[in-house]
Amino acid sequence: MTDVSARAFLDRLFTAAVAAAHPATCLPPALPPPPARGRLILLAAGKAAGSMLEVAEKHYLDELGFDPERLAGIGVARHGYGRPTRQLEMVEAGHPVPDAAGLAGAQKALDLAASATADDLVLVLLSGGASANWIAPALGVELDDKRALTRALLRSGANITEINTVRKHLSRIKGGRLAALAQPAKVVTLSISDVPGDDPAVIGSGPTVPDPTTLAEARDVLARYRIDPPPSIAVALRDPANESPKPGDAAFANSEYILIARPADSFVAAEKLAREAGVEPVLLGDNLEGEAREVAAAQAAKAQELKAAGKKAVLLSGGELTVTMRGQGRGGPNQEYALALAVALAGAPGIYAVAGDTDGTDGGGGDASDPAGAYVLPDTLARAKAAGLDPAAFLANNDSTSFFEPLGDLLNPGPTCTNVNDFRAVLVDE
Repeated sequence: MTDVSARAFLDRLFTAAVAAAHPATCLPPALPPPPARGRLILLAAGKAAGSMLEVAEKHYLDELGFDPERLAGIGVARHGYGRPTRQLEMVEAGHPVPDAAGLAGAQKALDLAASATADDLVLVLLSGGASANWIAPALGVELDDKRALTRALLRSGANITEINTVRKHLSRIKGGRLAALAQPAKVVTLSISDVPGDDPAVIGSGPTVPDPTTLAEARDVLARYRIDPPPSIAVALRDPANESPKPGDAAFANSEYILIARPADSFVAAEKLAREAGVEPVLLGDNLEGEAREVAAAQAAKAQELKAAGKKAVLLSGGELTVTMRGQGRGGPNQEYALALAVALAGAPGIYAVAGDTDGTDGGGGDASDPAGAYVLPDTLARAKAAGLDPAAFLANNDSTSFFEPLGDLLNPGPTCTNVNDFRAVLVDE
């Protein structure tokens, strides 16, 4: 392959992975029948909230002819991820750091859930990003305190399970509390997974499922990463009233949870496309975790092994990598992975890669125009040297965006309105 055709092939893999998880593809077959008598209350949150709400509204109003007077709801998505709706309110809010718009949107969702009766169906449309978009601090905790804690957790290197363990014990909506509030209505949750292992208690911080984690575990996370929380948060994490409802709680007796898209589904689509192109797919896992630069080094070694064996293959992997911030630069886990991969490959011929977040943005300042990731080509380091860019220095400063930007190697698909986490493909061309 040429550099151009290899990059185009990687683009097709990424696009196929995203399309397999888009609500237009995966949501309609899972939508439940509307209630016979009461209201249908749609509550959507996360990066796919806009597209999920758009698809659901069309299904019920246009395809089923459901009475619009019996339809209520609200969606809260990341800024730039909203979609046009005709009847239901669409709110754009902060991510990964929550903001006042998310606070107001979450309160409206809570109010609608609290108003539900036994005749109503509460349909929760959940996707990754909901933890930040639905922000309802526990009693005594201010929004600014939650924002400060979120920033500290994101910089610490804690994984998503650990971060959400803390979040669930500082919230009035997460950790099963939304389902408890919606009683006695039936609650159905349709979820797009963005977490390794597809654990419903972790996706969006599990607002409609039992929470097996505890206040003590939340405190342990902060201690493990040496995070000194604001005083109000320290108090809240010692208040028994903030313990979340556990498995077996009666609050979940009338609740159903269905995963409609998983990272694994996206990799099935990518594998199919690779085989059709005559490239052997090698799936390393859809649920990888760990430091981005360490995973990159290991995958660079694997790619070089395949190259030495004369293989034409593509290494595929997903999950959610982390970055422990030591510098002051710009970038997220996928861009840092790509930079570390370029360094480890050291210009090896015939090896190309793309790493991107399937939601369309990776790290950055929370703007919808932030890059999703980056490409690595055999001449990446040579072009960087010609431009006076020292990859080791950028890596040390966690400044992967500034490294790839002048090279024209950032992945910029824009908001995809779905989210099944990281997608990485390392192409080894014989």
